[in-house]
This record gives sequence, structure tokens and C-alpha cells, in this order.
Amino acid sequence: MDGIDLTVHEGEFLTLLGPSGCGKTTTLMMMAGFETPTEGRILIDGQDVTHKPAFQRPLNTVFQNYALFPHMTIFDNVAFGLRMRRLPEAEVRRRVYEHLEMVQLRGFERRYPWQLSGGQQQRVALARAIVNSPRVLLLDEPLGALDLKLRREMQGELKKLQRHLGITFIYVTHDQDEALSMSDRIAVMNRGRIEQLGTAAEIYERPRSRFVAEFIGETNLLPARIVEQRDRSTLVDILGIIGRLTTHRYPQSEVYASIRPERIRLASSDEPGVEGRVWDTVYAGPVVQVLVHIPGTDEPLQVIAPPGTHLARVYPGEAVRLTWDSEDVVLVA
Repeated sequence: MDGIDLTVHEGEFLTLLGPSGCGKTTTLMMMAGFETPTEGRILIDGQDVTHKPAFQRPLNTVFQNYALFPHMTIFDNVAFGLRMRRLPEAEVRRRVYEHLEMVQLRGFERRYPWQLSGGQQQRVALARAIVNSPRVLLLDEPLGALDLKLRREMQGELKKLQRHLGITFIYVTHDQDEALSMSDRIAVMNRGRIEQLGTAAEIYERPRSRFVAEFIGETNLLPARIVEQRDRSTLVDILGIIGRLTTHRYPQSEVYASIRPERIRLASSDEPGVEGRVWDTVYAGPVVQVLVHIPGTDEPLQVIAPPGTHLARVYPGEAVRLTWDSEDVVLVA
């Protein structure tokens, strides 16, 4: 880790997002108490828990492999933490049944983990984690072992559960779609640092670095040259299209322009555009991806168009003129 400084708000769904090896799980393990930082502090509600063992912290962790006890019934798995706290058995039963109902597993309490599907086992792990009413729930790639359809179903259930409980969720994933659809805020991590922290819209629409622009969704990174800079605007030349952007100052004149594929369109006869030739088209159901070769660029320009539009009906080898609006351009160093 390299200078992590992060404040998570109470009741927030915050996601640590990044590629493998970027430090997101290490960050989570330090919060949980399974790793001790060599410097710095970890505070929960203002209380320093940096050197407290995991069981003395007001949080629980849900892992990708569920970590259920195979020799225990579903009821006993969920009840384990409550019994460790020596709560009365009547209270244990009440809370276990209440939380099994919450995760839609009432009636499964006599079964064993090996008798359940992956999605059901994940729900048991969630019930076991929240039955102790933690202040914070840490989730380390909890849906990674599920198939795509079930994963998407569980994403909705997790978000609904978090809103219902009001518990702070800190969620680790490398899945961009998962992070964008579930999170109140996202911390994009790279090489042990937080590259950018913000809402899903801020991260996607206004990436602050080349890494964030390329990692979150698809984007086109085009060579650009700053022509003029004022206090609150920048005149920039992108492949011959000159536009004025609202952006901060850049110390260098050579930058990249990040433009999302869905923001590129066919140019009309009275507006500036870049000439290119269609290299390939890919039908993807709700959208058509069009790859256009532009002279002077290393990679084909990616354009996304809804089926039925003129841009979605072009064919390989066809000449096209493309353009974009200045407000859809983000400059990155």
C-alpha cells in the first residue's frame, strides 16, 4: 500500500475497484484486522482499532469462498456468532429465523451447505455476517464464484439488503459493471494507491487519469494538443477538430483526449469531423460496435450505436465522417 487515505461514510456502499494485485484486498484485510499496517491508523467511529484483533472490531467479513462450516446445518452456521456471544437460545432462534427470512432461505435451516447451490450458500454467508448487527460489513469478491445470471440477481439483492439494514458496506471487486451498478461511491485502485474516488457517474464521465479512463468501461484515447489555456477553459486540437473544453490547466501541451464510444456520432455536412474507414462491425444485441480506422491513430476508433440507426448499418470498407461534442471530451495526462 502507498499512502491510502480514505473516509467511508456511515451507511454508505463503497466499492474498492481495481485489477488483480492493486491492493484492494490488502486494504480490506487491514480494515478487518487480518493484516496490520506498518504505519498509519484505522479508525471506526473515531476509535483507533489499528492494533485490535479482528473479533474486537464492530465488523464482519464475507469471503468469495463463503467459509461455511460443512458439518453444521444452515441454522447452526448462522447461529454460530450469536452462540459465541452466549446469547439466550430463544434470542438466537428469533434472530436466525429473522435473518434467514431476510435472505429468502426460511425453510432451509435443517440443510447442510453442500445441499445448497452457490447462490444459496452465499446468502447463508450473508445471513451469518449480518446476524450480529455489525457496524461495517466487508465483502471480498463475494459474487466471484457465481455464474453471470445469478451474479446479477445477487447484485440487486445485496444492494436492497444494504439499504434495508443501513449497514456500511465496503465491497471489493474487479468487475466494473458490478461496481458501477451497486455503489454509492467507488475508489479506483492501482499499484497500492487510490487513483480516483467518486460516484459511479463521476468515475465514468470524468476520469482523472489515463488508467481510470481505460479501466472503467470502454474509451477512445486520442492524441490531442492544447492550443490555448485560460483560467476556466482550454482550447484543444483533437485530430484536427478544435473545441473549447471546461477543464483545469495542464502543464504540458501534449495530452490524450478520452471519448466514450457511445458519444461519437456521424458528422453532418456543416460541422467538423474526422475522416475514417469502417474496419469491422460487431452486433452485440442492444448495441452495435463499429470499429473505424482513422489515419494517424494506432488503434481503431470504437463507436457504439443503437441497432437501426444509420451508423449501425455501415459495412466494412465504407468511408465515414465522425465527430463528437466538446462536453463529452475529457483530457488526461
